[in-house]
Amino acid sequence: MRTVRPGPVIGLIVQLALLVALEATVGLGAAGWVVGTACGVTTATMLARGLARDGAWRLGPADRVTLVRSTLVGSVAALVADSFARPVPVAVLVSLTVVALVLDAVDGWVARRTGTITALGARFDMEVDAFLILVLAGYVAGAVGWWVLTIGAARYALAAAGWLLPWLQGTLPQRRWCKVVAATQGIVLTVAAAALVPALLVSVLLAASLGLLAESFGREVWGLWRQRSARLTRGTGPVAPEHQPGRDVARRSLEPVGGDGG
Repeated sequence: MRTVRPGPVIGLIVQLALLVALEATVGLGAAGWVVGTACGVTTATMLARGLARDGAWRLGPADRVTLVRSTLVGSVAALVADSFARPVPVAVLVSLTVVALVLDAVDGWVARRTGTITALGARFDMEVDAFLILVLAGYVAGAVGWWVLTIGAARYALAAAGWLLPWLQGTLPQRRWCKVVAATQGIVLTVAAAALVPALLVSVLLAASLGLLAESFGREVWGLWRQRSARLTRGTGPVAPEHQPGRDVARRSLEPVGGDGG
């Protein structure tokens, strides 16, 4: 019986290869190696578990794109970790980030084009997005102010709140606005990381981005609260924990056992 799924293993290999490339071209300190390797191992482990849980063997086409994006994000995280000890090449960091942001649109297009949509694929996409925003917020915070970390920590704070308040994990109808707001965070943080615009304008953009995020999450929480109240009134019980607030619903794929790809 096959127990090692090729997709996660290949992703880990690519992650390590990117770290080696960074070491050879711009240099990579101990912190960068530790964080980058941890990203690769964590992604491979969690993705393998998700595949096993769904009874899938190979990654679908959109998930492969997301996996490539996750290795880029892991490389960005490695550079950011190094930045706390020594200067890192901003051009390299921003370039990796821009490619990752572009691929965020590509994997969604691939998922729709191929008609391969699963909850695991959407969760994988969401986690990569959220981690990139957290990493960029950590990088920008040193120059702009630590309040920027609020942007990166918002998704994780709501996820933690969901453990205490299960109704926060309920399911709401898809809102395209959530995806727009999420994309805005990544773009604005990338602009801030590039340091190509005046500091005052960067602060204004980040503050506006945080305001949009607060509005989006606030509306999501309010919708979940109203849904919970309605269910309790009807006596149908608590909301099933199937949705992470502040993000769009499933749009990725995992092919069934024996499918092509990997």
